[in-house]
Amino acid sequence: MEYLLIFITAIFVNNVVLSQFLGICPFLGVSKKVETAMGMGAAVAFVLTLATIVTYMIQKFVLDAFNLGYLQTIAFILVIAALVQMVEIILKKVSPALYQALGVFLPLITTNCCILGVTILVIQKQFDLLTGVVYAFSTALGFALALIVFAGIREQLGLVNIPKGMKGMPIALVTAGLLAMAFMGFSGVDKGLAVLFGL
Repeated sequence: MEYLLIFITAIFVNNVVLSQFLGICPFLGVSKKVETAMGMGAAVAFVLTLATIVTYMIQKFVLDAFNLGYLQTIAFILVIAALVQMVEIILKKVSPALYQALGVFLPLITTNCCILGVTILVIQKQFDLLTGVVYAFSTALGFALALIVFAGIREQLGLVNIPKGMKGMPIALVTAGLLAMAFMGFSGVDKGLAVLFGL
């Protein structure tokens, strides 16, 4: 039940984009088409889950073992950059269309503060490896959900008559704000579930 609570909380209550404001750059940049948003969400889920496993091992068996905790950020960034390169190579071979659609935003995963932030949060919250992976994967699903919903709304906005001064990024930012307010409606769900299941 603890994992279910982490899963629901990470996706809806503490959504990484709409509640913690991490990963805003790809959220605004890759959300013009649902197909591209789905691809980006899948890429982030893969990289984030893998990065959490690798960075957890590095933290426990290298940084903590040799008292090198001050190198955490640099080490984690290097691991994430290497994983993104691997994803880029795989996407180029497996799905060239998706690789072209993601364009410049795929390398941006390297500096996506969502991925770095979550890998650091797993260590700060002192999760064990399994709990950390569940948290990371759930957070990635929350990121993907927010991205896909936002992309769907933006596609619909392309079909309606919007005042000239609000076209483009202004209406996107207003929409993102409204979406964040909608997700605030889930606040307290985690506490209710914890009471219900006696956690």
